Amino acid sequence: MEGARRMMHSTIRVAMTAACAFALAACGSSTVYRSNAPSAAPPRVSVPKPGQTVVVNRGDTLYGIAFRNGIDVRDLASWNGIGPPYTIYPGQHLKLYSKGGSSTVATTTPAKPTTPKPTTPRPVTPAPRPVPPPPAASPIAWTWPANGPILNGYVAGEPTKQGIDIGGGSGDPVRAAGDGVVVYSGAGLVGYGELIIIKHNDAWLSAYGHNRKRLVNEGQIVKAGQQIAELGRTGAAREMVHFEIRYNGKPVDPQFYLPKR
Repeated sequence: MEGARRMMHSTIRVAMTAACAFALAACGSSTVYRSNAPSAAPPRVSVPKPGQTVVVNRGDTLYGIAFRNGIDVRDLASWNGIGPPYTIYPGQHLKLYSKGGSSTVATTTPAKPTTPKPTTPRPVTPAPRPVPPPPAASPIAWTWPANGPILNGYVAGEPTKQGIDIGGGSGDPVRAAGDGVVVYSGAGLVGYGELIIIKHNDAWLSAYGHNRKRLVNEGQIVKAGQQIAELGRTGAAREMVHFEIRYNGKPVDPQFYLPKR
């Protein structure tokens, strides 16, 4: 009987030793399991326009000028030594490039023409089409700014299609697509008609163009779904709201972020 108890205790000790060894081995493993958390946002990069400047007109704001030129307002402010609240004055010249930016255009001497040697024709393989990068993750709970159908979609690189056009009737409500503060309310940006720009955070803006009437002023805090304008056709061929979302000053496709209808 005593021998049986000793054998049982010995078996238990062996099992516990093996379990501890297994746990230590697992702790020393190089395998790391991560949660499906969103990755860090990419760094802010504005593309400067070396040698280019703009003159501030009456009614201009730094946000409006930055929006018009596709530049992050923080970069534009930094390049011109302007601090918050980003006050500018009529007649002021603003650089669209950093202090170290060069306005020199490189020139080259054309080479003498040479007679090409005959080559054997061979099939040409078309170059693969570039795959657009995935959109940046957004912390904004985006909502639709209007209820009408989409008339025109976003096209990357097309100056007149940097957002989507949403149809509707004259006077239909145009609503804020997210919580934020109005940083532009005016008609000074050519091609947008009566325009409103809302800042949602340091990186994200939204814009609402061609309104019949603006109902909010600069500096006003708005909530998602709040009416900010009446739909119209100022600067457009028909009644619509031109809606843009911009990340660090650059347009992105709004349909990546708006909820499915």
